[in-house]
Amino acid sequence: MVDEPAVQPASGIEVRAIGEHELSAWDRALMRGFLRPQQPDATEVRRLQFEPGRWLAAVDHTAGGAFVGTYRSYDLELTLPGGATVPVDAITGVTVASTHRRRGLLTRMIHQDLAAARERGCVLAALSAAEYRIYGRFGFGPATRSAGLVIDLQESGGLRPGLATPAGGRIDFATPEEIRKIGPELHERWRLTQPGALSRPVSWWPVHTGKAVDWKEPLSAVHRDADGVVTGLVVYQVDDKWNGMTPDCTLTVRDFLAVDRRTATALWQLLFSTDWVRRIDVEELGPDDPLPLLLANPRGATPHIGQYDNTWLRLLDLPAALGARTYAAPGRVVLAVTDPYGWTAGRWLLETAPDGTGRCTPTDQAPDLTLGVSELSTLYLAAEKAARLLAAELITEHTPGAAARLDHLLHTLLRAWNPDML
Repeated sequence: MVDEPAVQPASGIEVRAIGEHELSAWDRALMRGFLRPQQPDATEVRRLQFEPGRWLAAVDHTAGGAFVGTYRSYDLELTLPGGATVPVDAITGVTVASTHRRRGLLTRMIHQDLAAARERGCVLAALSAAEYRIYGRFGFGPATRSAGLVIDLQESGGLRPGLATPAGGRIDFATPEEIRKIGPELHERWRLTQPGALSRPVSWWPVHTGKAVDWKEPLSAVHRDADGVVTGLVVYQVDDKWNGMTPDCTLTVRDFLAVDRRTATALWQLLFSTDWVRRIDVEELGPDDPLPLLLANPRGATPHIGQYDNTWLRLLDLPAALGARTYAAPGRVVLAVTDPYGWTAGRWLLETAPDGTGRCTPTDQAPDLTLGVSELSTLYLAAEKAARLLAAELITEHTPGAAARLDHLLHTLLRAWNPDML
């Protein structure tokens, strides 16, 4: 759905920002690029999301001004190991028409956007890659992975009895309107506790709670502690499947937020006690979530087919990015970094202190490791190991043990995870 490396000039094709009056045409081009022309018009959703200057189109003036490529970005914050946040250029809606592949249109759109992001002070760019082989050549690398589960309630035996839940807490069902009011503040509290989590734009909540979309309302429940403070919410759907008079329903979790472990357990208890449900489908789950161990029989939980590399990152400013996160130990390593755009290229000394702080500075010292910005972006949140990339011949080690040393510095107690597709 996007183009290959350019092999011919895109004569007569302009890459430009669109106006709000062009949203309908942009949306149809997007759906055609994703091979979904049958989808209903989503102009009203696009209007909620629209930000002037951030929605790009490749316009073919030799074809009457047809949109043959789409691209948009918006600003978010990324939570780092240690709890700091950095500004991120979030990219989505990327397509190139199959009639216009191999003309360098994606290259033009993504370079224009990334250059502007650097000017705005974004430390990284982020996206969810529909196809694995496209974005590495632009410096992106897979940086988080989902660990979703499908749980058979009979095989798992449900949750173990006696698990702790908040004293005096309560759970109530909530309307979409209530979720729109409660959700943003709760998500902000939660995402600051999870390395790899991204903030949600203001438009996320109305779009995902049925405002301006043709939408099948899910079930939503909110947990409050003994003082009435919201500490969690869950949004889920139950299909209506029966074998004769025997229910065979699957409960699918759409959103799950809990700011503490006991709240999470209380919400899981609600889901596991739902009538007619035989399976619970949790597509998005953090890799360190203890949910399988809460089951009477953890073998009743099998990996979700959607266990995939969700968030891809692209480092844009090495000193700012590596100086913002915390580190597991004091140490030093010299990195020789290659970058197709040159923005992060060069030799860099990463030095970390006993208090967990670090700094990245240019150096003339001999490198311990050579790697591309794509691989360094993959390692940035420590969801992947340098030692594994070395074994896969994706990075080069000049000093024996340097890959293991870098892994030791980058190590985090809670692995990075982001539940949201971009």
